[in-house]
Amino acid sequence: MTTLTPTASSASLRVLNVVMAVACGLAVANIYYSQPLLDLIAHDFGVSEGTASLVVTFTQAGYALGLLFLVPLGDLLESRALVTRMLLGTAVALALAAFSPVFGAFLVMAVLVGITSVVVQILVPMAAHLAPEGQEGVFVGKVMSGLLLGILLARSVASAIAQFVDWRAIYVISAVLMVVLSVVLRRTLPTHRPQQRTSYRAMLAGVVEVARDEPALRRKAIAQASMFGAFTAFWTAIAYELVGEHGFSQGQIALFALVGAGGAAAAPVAGRIADKGYGEVCSGIALLLASATFLLAGFGHGSILVLAVAAVLLDFAVQSHQVMGQHVVYGLRPQARARINTVYMTTIFVGGTLASLLTGFVHAHSGWTGVCWVGGLVPLVGFVAWLSGVRERRAGHAPA
Repeated sequence: MTTLTPTASSASLRVLNVVMAVACGLAVANIYYSQPLLDLIAHDFGVSEGTASLVVTFTQAGYALGLLFLVPLGDLLESRALVTRMLLGTAVALALAAFSPVFGAFLVMAVLVGITSVVVQILVPMAAHLAPEGQEGVFVGKVMSGLLLGILLARSVASAIAQFVDWRAIYVISAVLMVVLSVVLRRTLPTHRPQQRTSYRAMLAGVVEVARDEPALRRKAIAQASMFGAFTAFWTAIAYELVGEHGFSQGQIALFALVGAGGAAAAPVAGRIADKGYGEVCSGIALLLASATFLLAGFGHGSILVLAVAAVLLDFAVQSHQVMGQHVVYGLRPQARARINTVYMTTIFVGGTLASLLTGFVHAHSGWTGVCWVGGLVPLVGFVAWLSGVRERRAGHAPA
């Protein structure tokens, strides 16, 4: 049994950093596999494209529920046991999703997959806890690189498997991977017993308390929710655009999604920028960049190259803003990182859930152009929140 200690060697911390990055990538991929498969899901279950988009909505809604009710347990229970058991729950939900006979049953399993996949949001605060002093941004940034690669490569992997086997196969494969990952983490992840001795009800009340008392947390959460909403809008609708307007096969969609994975390079870079004290300025730039990418994608949608560039820039902006935001919020109350992460990530996924609902409606009525208008406007909401933080700091009322 490995115990989490501040005296762990730098070499062992580097290895653990990689293991946690891989774990986050494999686990978070589960909530994104459906995005490039919506056309196939709609055909298989005999539902419309708009109805098929509910898979994304339900999965993200489940993730939001898990964030709200399960992630606070990270401040209450031993983390390694919690992580490994949640992964086994994910495996069961994925297996049942793979063999769902009707669309309604598949949606229920999508919710359960989302709920249990919040295991990544227990691992990320652990990474901040493990990081050497002064290197939190870089350490968490590497874990976030794995997480983003999981998000982006999930679409490529799902499309490739659907091209050569069947769209349901990715759920079977991932179920097996979750079991394997549970075993690996059981053997390698350090034990970490939180200092708090309180009840679950008090822990949930603590979530409300940190949300109420930390204005910087509220601002960062709202800003990143707007970024994730834009991200969700793009990747929910792009498969329909690529198939309907450019005649892409699932294999070609996989290649397109792979190009977008270049945005994962943002995480370690953003972490270093945050550690040097430039995170706030770059956060504002990232919000404006995300908005601008939708103008590019809207006016240049006839070119696959332009769409690919827009995808990379959007992913880069979203991931940069995420890492910089986490650098701030994890420093607010180190002893309450799970509760802070609950507020932060629940807000983000509520934004994503609402964006996926809106995207399905807008795409059905206004096509890709309508989605780009929505995607371009949403990050500006976050920019307004960012500006309010700038004004408060200048007035001397806010730490970040």
